[in-house]
Amino acid sequence: MTTIDSALQEIMRMDYNSREMLLEILQKRQIEARRNDVAKSAKQSLKDYHSGRITPATADEVKTRLNSL
Repeated sequence: MTTIDSALQEIMRMDYNSREMLLEILQKRQIEARRNDVAKSAKQSLKDYHSGRITPATADEVKTRLNSL
C-alpha cells in the first residue's frame, strides 16, 4: 500500500510541468467526484419526496428546526 509520504516523494521526483498537470487532473477529478455526490444526494431526496418519506417545508419552518438543534 502506498502511503501519502511515499506518494509525495515520488511526485516530487517529477518535473515541474508534470506536477502542475497532476495537480490540475486531481482538482478536476475532485470536482467531478463532488458533483457526482451532489447528484446522488439529489436523486435520493427526490425519491424520498415522491415516496412521501419527506414533506415540503417553508423557509420559516426550516429555520425553526435548525435553530432548535
